[in-house]
Amino acid sequence: MPALEEPLQQPLKSVLGPATAKVMAEHLGLLTVGDLLHHYPRRYEERGQLTHLADLPLDEHVTVVAQVADARLHTFASAKAPRGKGQRLEVTITDGSGRLQLVFFGHGVHKPHKELLPGTRAMFAGKVSVFNRRLQLAHPAYELLSGNPDDPDEAVETWAGALIPIYPATAKLESWKIGKALQTVLPTAQEAVDPLPDSLRQGRGLVPLPEALLKIHRPHTKADIEDARARLKWDEAFVLQVALARRRHAETQLPAVPRRPSPDGLLSAFDARLPFTLTDGQQRVSREIFDDLATDHPMHRLLQGEVGSGKTMVALRAMLAVVDAGGQAAMLAPTEVLAQQHHRSIVEMMGELAEGGMLGGAEQATKVVLLTGSMGAAARRHALLDLTTGEAGIVIGTHALIEDKVQFHDLGLVVVDEQHRFGVEQRDALRGKGKQPPHLLVMTATPIPRTVAMTVFGDLETSVLDQLPAGRSPIASHVVPAADKPHFLARAWERVREEVGNGHQAYVVCPRIGDEEDDPKKAGKTKSPEDEAEKRPPLAVLDVADQLSKGPLSGLTVEVLHGRMHPDDKDAVMRRFAAGETGVLVATTVIEVGVNVPNATAMVIMDADRFGVSQLHQLRGRVGRGSAPGLCLLVTEMPEASAARQRLNAVASTLDGFELSRIDLEQRREGDVLGQAQSGARTSLRMLAVIEDEEIIAQAREEAAAVVAADPELTNLPALRTALDALLDEEREQYLEKG
Repeated sequence: MPALEEPLQQPLKSVLGPATAKVMAEHLGLLTVGDLLHHYPRRYEERGQLTHLADLPLDEHVTVVAQVADARLHTFASAKAPRGKGQRLEVTITDGSGRLQLVFFGHGVHKPHKELLPGTRAMFAGKVSVFNRRLQLAHPAYELLSGNPDDPDEAVETWAGALIPIYPATAKLESWKIGKALQTVLPTAQEAVDPLPDSLRQGRGLVPLPEALLKIHRPHTKADIEDARARLKWDEAFVLQVALARRRHAETQLPAVPRRPSPDGLLSAFDARLPFTLTDGQQRVSREIFDDLATDHPMHRLLQGEVGSGKTMVALRAMLAVVDAGGQAAMLAPTEVLAQQHHRSIVEMMGELAEGGMLGGAEQATKVVLLTGSMGAAARRHALLDLTTGEAGIVIGTHALIEDKVQFHDLGLVVVDEQHRFGVEQRDALRGKGKQPPHLLVMTATPIPRTVAMTVFGDLETSVLDQLPAGRSPIASHVVPAADKPHFLARAWERVREEVGNGHQAYVVCPRIGDEEDDPKKAGKTKSPEDEAEKRPPLAVLDVADQLSKGPLSGLTVEVLHGRMHPDDKDAVMRRFAAGETGVLVATTVIEVGVNVPNATAMVIMDADRFGVSQLHQLRGRVGRGSAPGLCLLVTEMPEASAARQRLNAVASTLDGFELSRIDLEQRREGDVLGQAQSGARTSLRMLAVIEDEEIIAQAREEAAAVVAADPELTNLPALRTALDALLDEEREQYLEKG
């Protein structure tokens, strides 16, 4: 049926001209007429109204409609114009809610100086930055809005309606140019093929697709926009849920070996030696997993649990059950540090049960081997042999486990830790190591709201561990505004000294390592001290460690840890820290996942505004893991009113990861969240907001399941097949196949 889609498959370069098409392809990923038609406005400006300048996001490209309040031309001396011939035009625009400064320099001042007179209305586009603690746009592009329909300067047909669409744009292509390009391709919307089954569309009262596309780009009323959005959201939700439903259906057709633990085998022996009882949550989730393992098609389960909720214990019991049933289990960790740590803690938890084939090993025991890229040749050969013969029931490793050389005797279960750091291709390669597809358990400590789980991991059943084991301590979190209140920062270092003085330890986390080559081209371009504060690179581990050990933390043992160190050095640093020999560890986010040092009670996160909400929550989970309470200090130089500060305040105010993940999603665009999970395939969600549209997603999931159950190959729904093929271009099709 691809002939249906021909007009929308036309390459943009044949319709718009090569230069515009090139910018659209490179900067917006738009290649065909269909891509452009699905590049929806971000919002709409009403001709008679103005944008809220008060809520502009920092560092983002924005388009605003506003009125010039004031324009002043300054002449100044500079290195290039020592006789005072440098020129700077400062234009203040207003919208009633706030003011915004525009700045033009050098030769760029002449045209705006003539055109941007007080009282003029225009659309302005540029990147929001801060100068002298005020928001500004430097050298914005602008398009005058005369408000007079007879004026040929204002592309009348583009702005014919009272609602002006504002498109997601880039520095190279302003919103109004995208609007003009859409004007050219909009007639083609009539040819768009409707993917929704008629019964579904009519049953839910949705407008046809061509009408929705017309209304989204050229609405005459707000009701037009509502109609279009309701329809386009359904398309996205439904087509994606059909893709996931078809995967779930295909999975149930695959064979797998059922794995049931033997009544007095390894798992029973392990449970008998546990010094504590499992939480109710751990017992419930374990039952869900054991039920799945006992079926003859592969388990696909996502295990979500807050940092420290005991996911590793649940995963280990699942691995032991599979070993009991004669299979092998592999656990994949995202980094070597983490693989080594899992290996250490699992061997400790199992004791003599991990000493299979050795003197002193228990009779039900198995071998637990570690396999990472940096192991010596002899140790590696030994580990590989243990896997091939089946001597080793459990293997823990990094993606080194996936290499061709690695052969398993009988792989029954794959456990993937921190899924979002682990590509789909890698999971797939490991799956191919079993004689039949192994069971799969994916663990994440990043709490995922239910809708995102349905959208991104819609092919996985979800289990949630939401209670912390006994003995975990509360963590107090505070924002330290270093620029507004420098004495707060001094107090932060005193608190670190106090913790170390009381026999505890502390982490200091920085966004950067600090041994990168500084780019000489970028140096020497700064214009003012305020500019420098704004543009300065993120604080770096090596610099901060040096300043701390010479300054506020002198006399304490301070060590560094980052991703570019040799694995042996990393391991040595972690061992010393775990043993309590190091007081303060200055690190990058390598400590974010899984590092477990119960004696560490304080964490200071430098430039905390440079991290995402979920990431801050993950990092904070590294302290308060023992009996003493934890302290997390979020250091920032961002001004109090900024969005970054609000984000940090949210993190400081709650320890509930699910609540934070919702905030995170509302603040970032879903594309980031889905993009992380979709291994770089571009997200199909342009209109659907995963958090707000929970209802639609849940309904679409039900409708999709019914459609796929009735017609798995979609033989009777050719237009839906076409839409599916467009959604799952090669890359995504493989992504979903591999999940």
